[in-house]
Amino acid sequence: MKRYLTSIFFIISGVVLIIGMGVDLYWSGIASWGIAFVCLIFAVYFTKYIPNDKNDKQ
Repeated sequence: MKRYLTSIFFIISGVVLIIGMGVDLYWSGIASWGIAFVCLIFAVYFTKYIPNDKNDKQ
């Protein structure tokens, strides 16, 4: 399950940005970019759980 979290967080950050920019509130742009940035940090963190096939062949 952890190896799928990278793609899940990328998708969540895109959805947050689309919804945040579509809503016309005072702080929605800053809040959506902040949440998207946190999601991207989590996505980068969980890339270490993606299996590496090169190491398995050796």
